[in-house]
Amino acid sequence: MINHRRPHTLVVGGTHGIGRAVVRHFAAQRHLISIIGRRQVAEAQRAHVRCYAVDLTDAALLSVTLREIVQQRGPLTNLVFVQRFRGETDPWQGELNVSLTATRTIIETLCGHFASHGAGSIVMVCSSASHLVADEQPVGYHVGKAALRQMARYYAVALGPRGIRVNCVTPGTVLKAESRAFYMRNKPLQHLYRRITPLGRMGTAEEIAGVIAFLCSPAASFVTGQDIAVDGGLSLLWQESLARTAAGLVHPQTSKPKRKL
Repeated sequence: MINHRRPHTLVVGGTHGIGRAVVRHFAAQRHLISIIGRRQVAEAQRAHVRCYAVDLTDAALLSVTLREIVQQRGPLTNLVFVQRFRGETDPWQGELNVSLTATRTIIETLCGHFASHGAGSIVMVCSSASHLVADEQPVGYHVGKAALRQMARYYAVALGPRGIRVNCVTPGTVLKAESRAFYMRNKPLQHLYRRITPLGRMGTAEEIAGVIAFLCSPAASFVTGQDIAVDGGLSLLWQESLARTAAGLVHPQTSKPKRKL
């Protein structure tokens, strides 16, 4: 029998990368974990973890699945969005459907199904492409992530009276299970990240999951409508400073301490 006294965390897109790290983090804290994704994961073999295979663009199936989750596993404590479009159809419409329409549908369906103690949390994983241009990503990705930030702000105000907090987390480039081999093979790229990042290294999916867990915890009980950058300080740097660093140059008036590599 499911113990509804446990916190119940729903992770949308919890089968890859950061999402899977989030699942592992909350599973270790003995939360009830519900996952919406396109495939099963090994973590779903645990008694308190269940994965629901859903195409987020299938509105009818998504609505049925959301009702099933709360009926079977009880009211939510946390709702974490880590999904992104990975289909082969029109990338513009796909990004908008998966990043925005599905997020709105899930929030609107479930906002009345959070635990009644007024400590609910929603966290959306965003991207620096919400305000910068990543030339490897299509326009729909940029528009979707930019809109996601404002959606978080909107729902922070709209759901605040219900005691539900809504925040964003914007990761920098992080080592994930799916990308670790690529970065490990590319030593010059690793070296460049160490040089240009103020903290001198790349982050990990587990570190992003830790910040998400903080935003879902009582320690963040008065934090809502915020976008937390978790990038080792890289987003603080001016492009000209980054260009000089990448080129191995030092401005004659710089006061920056030299980093030993």
